[in-house]
Amino acid sequence: QVRLVTSGGELVQPGGSLRLSCTSSGFNLDYHALGWFRLAPGKVYEGISCINLSTNSTVYGDSVRGRFTISRDNNKRTVYLQMDSLKPEDTATYYCATDPRPSWCSGTLRQDYDYWGQGTRVTVSS
Repeated sequence: QVRLVTSGGELVQPGGSLRLSCTSSGFNLDYHALGWFRLAPGKVYEGISCINLSTNSTVYGDSVRGRFTISRDNNKRTVYLQMDSLKPEDTATYYCATDPRPSWCSGTLRQDYDYWGQGTRVTVSS
């Protein structure tokens, strides 16, 4: 079955960097969309980036564009979220999710993905 394992979250100082990983199994990586989302205390889920795994096209949310980069390693079946210039407002639990419709990542950041991994906590604080 589809399985996503998220890792890489930790405490980091403002201005620092982290790389989150989402390692997958149980589906054809080339025919899915994969997105990164976050949930901060007292806020709603926010879609922050996604990649169409058929075309490699990517989408970024306004709050992270220019600071975060989504990428993939097919050999490791892993999608990464490189986070640079981190701010305290980036503090949240981060989730990856996948959907068998690659078009789910096509210009917009949908949140109705079918399969979700567990979260990984990112804290940005001095």
